[in-house]
Amino acid sequence: MTSRRTFIKTAGLAVGGLATGMSAKSYAKIIGANERINVAVIGLGRRLGAYYEPVAQKQNNVELIYLCDVMKKQLESGAQKFSKHISYAPKLEKDVRKIMADKQVDALFIATPDHWHAPGTWMSVQAGKHVYVEKPCSHNPREGEILTAIQKKYGKVIQMGNQQRSAPESIDIISQIHNGVIGTAYKAVAFYASARGEVPVPKAAPVPDGLDWDLFQGPAPRTPYTHDTWDYNWHWYGWTYGTAEAGNNATHELDVARWALQGEYPEFVSVEAAKRHYLEDGWTMYDTMEATFRFPGNKIIKWDGKSRNGHKTYSTDRGTVIYGTNGSVYVDRDGYKLFDRGGKVIKERKAAGNEAGTTLGGGGDMTTLHVVNFFDAIRGKAKLNAPIEEGAKSTLMPHLANIAYRTQKDLKIDPKTGRALDAAALKLWSRDYEKGWEPPKI
Repeated sequence: MTSRRTFIKTAGLAVGGLATGMSAKSYAKIIGANERINVAVIGLGRRLGAYYEPVAQKQNNVELIYLCDVMKKQLESGAQKFSKHISYAPKLEKDVRKIMADKQVDALFIATPDHWHAPGTWMSVQAGKHVYVEKPCSHNPREGEILTAIQKKYGKVIQMGNQQRSAPESIDIISQIHNGVIGTAYKAVAFYASARGEVPVPKAAPVPDGLDWDLFQGPAPRTPYTHDTWDYNWHWYGWTYGTAEAGNNATHELDVARWALQGEYPEFVSVEAAKRHYLEDGWTMYDTMEATFRFPGNKIIKWDGKSRNGHKTYSTDRGTVIYGTNGSVYVDRDGYKLFDRGGKVIKERKAAGNEAGTTLGGGGDMTTLHVVNFFDAIRGKAKLNAPIEEGAKSTLMPHLANIAYRTQKDLKIDPKTGRALDAAALKLWSRDYEKGWEPPKI
C-alpha cells in the first residue's frame, strides 16, 4: 500500500491509464483505491444539498475538511445543515485560497457563481487538487479552452456537474442511439420552461452584513455593490458574474443533445432571443431564446429556452428530444421513451431516482452517482463520465448562443476547433480580469 500522499499524486495518472487500456483493477491496486479522499465544498448556496449524500456515505471513504463561503450567515447555515449528515465538524473558511494552500485537501467542489467556476478550478489544479465544478464550467469560451489545457498539463481529475451523464437510464438510451436504435440521429431539440418571477431593479446599496464583497467578485473587475446581487440574482444582472439562462440551464440539455448526436463543435449558430416578460424589472438580458446549432454531417441541435413562461411545450419542463431516420427518443431526468417512426412508444424506462428538475438547488440520486464517479476516477477505479474536455465543448454552446445574442449576428464557427470566425464574436471570447486574478498563460 502506497502512502496517502503518493496515492493522491498518482491518482491523475490513473485516468490516463484507463484511457490507454490499463484496467481499473490494476490501477486500484497500484494507488490504493480505498484511501480516504479529503474534500472541501466551495459555495454553500442552493447546490449544497447535492453533496450531503455522497460525502456522508461511508463506502465512499470521504472526509469533509472544509466548508467555504464568502457570506458569513451562509457559511454558518451550511455547517448546520451538513451537521445532520456527518458526525464531525469541518473547518469553516471564507477564503478559498487558504483551502487551496492546505496540502491535506485532495479535491474541491466548486458551487460558486459562474464567474468563479473556471478560475477556482485552474487555481485548485495548479495547487495539486482534483476538482468537481458545477455547470457551466466556464464564464466564457476562453476559460473552457484553458481548463482543457490545464487538465492535460497537470493530469488532475476535473469533472463538470452535468449529472445526467451518470444517469443509468440516460447512459442506456444514448448507447442505444449510438448503436442505431433510431437509425441515424440527425436532430435534437433541447428545452427548458420555467415561470421565474419579477426581479428587483439593482440599486446602489451597502454591502450586506457578513458578505466579503471583494472575495465574491474574485476574478471579476471591481464594481460597487448593488442591492440583491449576491444571492442568485447575479444570474440576471448583466454579464459580470453570470451566463444567463443558456449557461445556467441550457448547458444540461444541450450536453445531452450533443452526446446523443456525437457532435464535437458546431459550424453555424443562429439565435432569436429577447426579454419578453416584466419589461421594467431588473432582468437585463433575454428571458426567452431559440437557438439553432448546425453541426457537420447535416446534424442540428435546437434550444428552446423559456425562463419566465412555464408552458410545457413538450409536456414536461425540461428534457431533450432526439430524432433519427427510423424513430425518435424523449429523454430527461426521469428516464426515456423510445418511439418508432410512426410515433408509437416501443420502449420506456423510468428513473428510480429523484433528481430535481426546474426547482432551485437540490440534488438527488443522479448527482450522487456523478459525485461517486468523480471519487472513483480519483482512485483510478473508473473513467470520468463527464471529463472537462467534454464539459467544455457542451458549455461552449451556451456561450456561442449568448455571443450571437449580444452581437446580434449569426456566427460561423470552425468545426475543428470551436473558435468563432467573426471578429465581433472574438471580442467576447474572454473577459477582463481584476489585476492579480488573470488566467494562466497556457
